[in-house]
Amino acid sequence: MSEVKTEEKVEKVEKTEKVEKAEKIITKKFRKPSKKKVCAFCVAGEKTIDYKDVAKIRKYITEKGKIVPRRQTGVCAYHQRELCSAIKRARNMALLPYVGD
Repeated sequence: MSEVKTEEKVEKVEKTEKVEKAEKIITKKFRKPSKKKVCAFCVAGEKTIDYKDVAKIRKYITEKGKIVPRRQTGVCAYHQRELCSAIKRARNMALLPYVGD
């Protein structure tokens, strides 16, 4: 009986040590603050985005054909709205596909 109790105590101690090690690993990991993204259209000084400029617009579409969100591209809100409408117009004119491969 005493051997069984000591084995249980040893297992409990080992489990608590494992949990403590896991907590230390979790607390050590941290995210480096991301670099502030700058709107490429504002830097270039563009007022409007032309739907016929397919090469420029294609950068903001995924392989599946989805429009990439602001938080990934770093485009400002004004230009993101312009970009969305330009992409939709280009799709309507068959310059860009609705669905990717």
